[in-house]
Amino acid sequence: MNPFETLRFAVGGLAANKVRSALTMLGVLIGVAAVIILLAVGNGSSQSVKDSIEKLGTNSLTISSGGGFGGGRGASSTSTKPLTVDDARALADPSSAPHVKSVAPEVTTSQTAIYDGTSHTVGQVVGTYPAYFEASNSKVDKGDYFSADDVLNSRKVAVIGSTTATDLFGTVSPVGKKIDIGGTPFTVVGVLATKGGTGFQDPDDTVVAPLPTVQNAFTGFGSISQILVEATSADATTPAQNEITTVLMGTHGLKDPSALDFRVSSQESLLSTQSDTNKTFTVLLGAVAAISLLVGGIGITNIMLVTVTERTREIGIRKAIGAPRGVILGQFLAESTLLSLIGGGLGVVAGLIGSHFRIVGIKPVVIPESVWGAFAVAVAIGLFFGGYPANRAASLRPIEALRHE
Repeated sequence: MNPFETLRFAVGGLAANKVRSALTMLGVLIGVAAVIILLAVGNGSSQSVKDSIEKLGTNSLTISSGGGFGGGRGASSTSTKPLTVDDARALADPSSAPHVKSVAPEVTTSQTAIYDGTSHTVGQVVGTYPAYFEASNSKVDKGDYFSADDVLNSRKVAVIGSTTATDLFGTVSPVGKKIDIGGTPFTVVGVLATKGGTGFQDPDDTVVAPLPTVQNAFTGFGSISQILVEATSADATTPAQNEITTVLMGTHGLKDPSALDFRVSSQESLLSTQSDTNKTFTVLLGAVAAISLLVGGIGITNIMLVTVTERTREIGIRKAIGAPRGVILGQFLAESTLLSLIGGGLGVVAGLIGSHFRIVGIKPVVIPESVWGAFAVAVAIGLFFGGYPANRAASLRPIEALRHE
């Protein structure tokens, strides 16, 4: 029997039980689509986080309280001294840190903003210096930034993110309007350009105001959340990081560089950490999706065993008139492979279509290898899981098959 006849018999066998065949292919379809979509979600999440980190600029450094993580300087000290504005002033001294271009201390909180009866809970209210905008690569789309003079005089002015602007003002220009934030009136002087979210936090849902104003209204004049530092260039991040460590060890009274109570994170270290985390996340998603493919393969085995049982007399007649073992084996293998081929092909189509939609706020980014890999595994599963039923059919003795009722 040539391959075309084998294929024709396989198609006929599947067509004889359309609903059963369709349900079996559906199992494979779901498995393949799940692999493609879940891996695309993992890749999309990674790309989104990577883009957000890179938007800060390659010469940005972030200083936060606590030792060990991110700084690569050893374990944390037993007593942690919080970061203060004095630390930021020390870092801004060019004689102590010549590779530091600008310093922006930050305090953060979450408050409810109100404008003309419209209320919106702002994800992040940031109190900082004007240097924050350049260091964080935050560009103004409308209006202007607040100035150093606004900081010195603790003026109640604010630059808001695009999400905050849309939720509070709709299509009305926010510049020059007054909003109430946590009971304190602020005048909007600018609107930031849209950065785009990572799916878990919206960086455009923010209000940025002068540091002393936010401290006086919300956080108090104690410690600060973190310090954002801009190095003089991308190549100067390493010497700037060393200078930051030296300066803060002095202001914090530390002698042992292996027991720091702060950490300095560069964009490179953040990207490296994110990349390692994403690999684990993607592998986990792939493993979950692979279970769906495995279940689809078990479904193929189950259906083919039922098919062999139902067609026992047909197998006996064909063997009695001279059909060799290879022909019977080939026919049932062809049927199982055809189920996985069609199911896998439809799964690829479904996966690619599903990847065009946002999932939990994340825009999936399809990995080409996952498409071909999922399809290839689906076909291999059809061969593997169809092997046992096919071999069972081919091993039937003609006389026993003919006696079967």
